[in-house]
Amino acid sequence: MNDVAASPCPATRPALLGLQDVRVHYPMGTDWLGRPKAVAHALNGIDLDVQAGETLGIVGESGCGKSTLAQLLMGLIKPTAGKLDWVYRNDSERSNHVQIVFQDPQSSLDPRLPVWKIITEPLFVQGRMPRREMREIAAKVATQVGIRTEYLDRYPHQFSGGQRQRIAIARALSSDPDIIVLDEPTSALDISVQAQILNLLSELQRKRGLTYILISHNVSVVRHMAERVAVMYLGQIVELGSAAQVLEHPRHPYTQLLLEAVPRLGVSVDDAHASAPTELPGNRNLPTGCFFRDRCPKATLGCDQPQALLPARASGGAEHVRCHLEAQA
Repeated sequence: MNDVAASPCPATRPALLGLQDVRVHYPMGTDWLGRPKAVAHALNGIDLDVQAGETLGIVGESGCGKSTLAQLLMGLIKPTAGKLDWVYRNDSERSNHVQIVFQDPQSSLDPRLPVWKIITEPLFVQGRMPRREMREIAAKVATQVGIRTEYLDRYPHQFSGGQRQRIAIARALSSDPDIIVLDEPTSALDISVQAQILNLLSELQRKRGLTYILISHNVSVVRHMAERVAVMYLGQIVELGSAAQVLEHPRHPYTQLLLEAVPRLGVSVDDAHASAPTELPGNRNLPTGCFFRDRCPKATLGCDQPQALLPARASGGAEHVRCHLEAQA
């Protein structure tokens, strides 16, 4: 797998989706009057745009809000505050503009259904077309992802892990969505199969003009696939920019520590984690000021104030950072 960052996303691409100050809060338990005892602050002011045809990588440690963001985009949950602005390819409302490929293909495919029905599940749910047409679409999409059409009547257990992930990708493609969320799409696969799936995703993107939101802990996968990267911490985006900039020359102290913690050849585990951040704080009682202040080795005056996601110094507006030490004054 090539480990060179993808080329920067052209600024002229139109936006498919814009998130404005999006917040998601969950009540945690209730008292005898039904009032929540506490609130989990999963997303805390997300400002983000998704551009047509790009791959946007989302990185951050467990508990930072990546999965909540994916559920929000899928329409599985609604924002507590803020809004999502969709720009459709036509003037009519589309009910299936986002699909998802999960990390575990074995558990994400219904074992009771033959492959052709799995692939066309999104179409069946919408009731958009008769059975014969769905079968034809299943055959077409299966061919595009490398599944032979004579296998369409087989069941998931009759396929390898890599083939099952190809089926999951075909299912995401069948409804012709605007955006596909890739939730750790290769983490459950062998290394050799991972490369095949990533190459397939890249090929499909080139041929079909697909837009991906890639959620992953694997920095190598993000570096290989993504054009832009958003780094999340405690429900906020703390750094946003081109993959080359964010992953090779990070500006935010959290991004720097996050990348330092990635194991590297020739570097001992102790050395690699010498300055690694401590455990992510809970999201019931949010920190005041900069959320990263108590863990930041560069904390100073001004960090006790709320931080906004602003253009980084000398970036020409191409990179944004939530840190007053690196943002434009």
